[in-house]
Amino acid sequence: MSYPFADYKESADYIRSQIGTFTPDVAMVLGSGLGFLGDIVENPIVISYHDIPHFKVSTAPGHKGQLVLGTLAGQKVAVMQGRMHHYEGYSYEDVSYAVRVLRLLGCSTLVVTNAAGCVNTAWNAGEVMLITDQIKFFMESPLRGENLPEFGTRFPDMSKMYTPALQDIARASAKELGLTLREGVYCYFPGPQFETPAEVRAVRVLGGDACGMSTAPEATAAVHAGMKLLGFTLLTNMAAGILDQPLSGEEVNEAAEAAKDTFSKLVLSCLEKM
Repeated sequence: MSYPFADYKESADYIRSQIGTFTPDVAMVLGSGLGFLGDIVENPIVISYHDIPHFKVSTAPGHKGQLVLGTLAGQKVAVMQGRMHHYEGYSYEDVSYAVRVLRLLGCSTLVVTNAAGCVNTAWNAGEVMLITDQIKFFMESPLRGENLPEFGTRFPDMSKMYTPALQDIARASAKELGLTLREGVYCYFPGPQFETPAEVRAVRVLGGDACGMSTAPEATAAVHAGMKLLGFTLLTNMAAGILDQPLSGEEVNEAAEAAKDTFSKLVLSCLEKM
């Protein structure tokens, strides 16, 4: 790893200097168009990524690039309004750096969200998918290099990355709310270009249901660090080649805005049950 443990500790110590005795339990990484959940955190303490030692800056459209700490649905949370992506020029360790810092702050659970293309032709754009597993052929591991035993073992088990008990909570919440909750496999692509129709067909053959440009690095780092993991994908568009129309980043953000109410109710209900 390119970052020594001392760097992670320095980042965590700085955040502690800003939040006093507050200790978050749940970390949240909010994807494109989904950062609004950070805006409803109660008694928020807001820290810009610019101010945190060794943090990278989020440059993707729609990502505020700040950490919001406070209470949400009864849980003490640390909400990342915006994430870092490999396509921004960052290494996979850069991309997942914040997750390890939040682990040092006390977070034992990570909730990841993303906006992605829908590969499963039986589903519809605008629906939410519970991530049950992931495919990440196209990336180095964020754990590459020297292992830091302060976080986890050299060879972490990934057979149940997304915590089954948290998935049950998501299913129960969706049922109570009367929401359609799809369940499937998220496939990672590095971007920033959208996937080609041929790549989308390959994902479908491999068993993927959605494809996007984030989440997999942070999820891997979280599992390595012993965190429980819950993931949701907002299916903002049908993936390339399914419909005879081009894809755009504006379409993704517009779809996320349209699904704001449904998505937030589901996530908040899950937090209440944790």
